Amino acid sequence: MAKITVMEWQRVLAFHDGRFERLLGPGRHRYNPRRTTHVTVDVRPQLLQVPGQEVLTRDGVSVRVSATASWLVSDPVAFTNGVAKPVPVLYAALQEGLRAKIGQVELESLIADRATLDLDAVRAEVAPLGIEVTDFRMRDLMLPGELRRAAMDAVVARERGKAVLEEARAEAAALRSLANTARLLEEHPALLQLRTLQVAAERSTTLVIDPRVQRSAAE
Repeated sequence: MAKITVMEWQRVLAFHDGRFERLLGPGRHRYNPRRTTHVTVDVRPQLLQVPGQEVLTRDGVSVRVSATASWLVSDPVAFTNGVAKPVPVLYAALQEGLRAKIGQVELESLIADRATLDLDAVRAEVAPLGIEVTDFRMRDLMLPGELRRAAMDAVVARERGKAVLEEARAEAAALRSLANTARLLEEHPALLQLRTLQVAAERSTTLVIDPRVQRSAAE
């Protein structure tokens, strides 16, 4: 008898004379080396990338999108015996799910909410293969050149409008301050003399006194 050690992140399928006999979990196991064949499956979470795909949105705009999916082997027996190459089947299902999602929404909605994609259809297709998809997200959204320029022009126009609005608000605030100052001076003339003395106290200020103004004030 021989021994085999299965790691925590592994599952091992034992085939006796070519037929599946049992699934070996983590630990140390004995087996007959002459008539037993082992197939090791990694059950740790994995990441699969779907590179840029040219897809039409519901309103007929051609965009290029890419996505990423997190997946793991939920059933090592089905994963091994189901199809010859399960990962390419998973990739095709993700690609189709991405295209279906983009084709159902308009460009504006896609830009506003493009994080999570629909998992139900993908999960239903790959579940018989012993695969569980835990997350499916859009990674990049690339617009045609004309739309990128239009979007940039819209951003510039919006920021320019904000700057003009802030400038108008500042001018209005300055005018209100001047109006308040004029009203205070009209109601309290002595404030003008106090302000004159404050300005005269500054070293870099030259004060010119007009006698005519003093005589007028005295009268």
